[in-house]
Amino acid sequence: MSEPLELSGKVAIVTGASRGIGSAVASRLGAAGAAVVVHYREREVEARDLARRLEAQAVRAVAIGADLRETGEVDALFRAAADELGEADVLVNNAGSYPLDRLVDASPEDWKRVVETNLLSVHLATQAAARRLIARGAPGAVVNVASIEGIQPAPAHSHYSAAKSGVLAYTRSAALELGPHGIRVNAVSPGLIWREGIEEAWPEGVASFRSRAPLGRLGRPEEVAEACLFLASPRASFITGANLVVDGGILTAPMF
Repeated sequence: MSEPLELSGKVAIVTGASRGIGSAVASRLGAAGAAVVVHYREREVEARDLARRLEAQAVRAVAIGADLRETGEVDALFRAAADELGEADVLVNNAGSYPLDRLVDASPEDWKRVVETNLLSVHLATQAAARRLIARGAPGAVVNVASIEGIQPAPAHSHYSAAKSGVLAYTRSAALELGPHGIRVNAVSPGLIWREGIEEAWPEGVASFRSRAPLGRLGRPEEVAEACLFLASPRASFITGANLVVDGGILTAPMF
């Protein structure tokens, strides 16, 4: 039997892949044999550097920029991916932003920007992937990186929590509609994941998470990447419409 997590011969698009969770996902899917599109919007230098590092590890990779809030740019991303590596079989919707805005201060523009970046982008990319998969009669897998804030909100994140909750509902809706075409759609909801400078920028938040999470630490981007790989792989062949929480158990923490 072949290795269940093997993605040889598959092409994967990972959005927001220039750093953090996205970079880890792109690297992990490449290590599993997939050719990888490293998507970026603004961080071209980091994305191209990651693509070069993947190529040095014998992974077919290319960095492609696009604003995922614009239908035309999303379509151009998928066309460029097909031209460079072949039609995409796997899509990981990781791109997003998480600004802090108190509910009473957040402007309509703040809300629009956060919802478009975190939710509309998921729809447009999933729609583009599904159309191309259906047109060629191919199965596929979509993994949406949501957040535990889609389940349990945090202060100053009303727009972000609402958008991520929308991602979870969208995941189920897309699974319902695309399942008959052999396209699986699932979500991964990370808790607090380590990134460069987080302990200096938010020491009280990091300390609180560590003290309340049963596993007593922050997650690592690579741990989220493993969850994404599982859901994108044949090992999850009968899983769709699911949400895999990767949070060190923080959602089980008692309220009192």
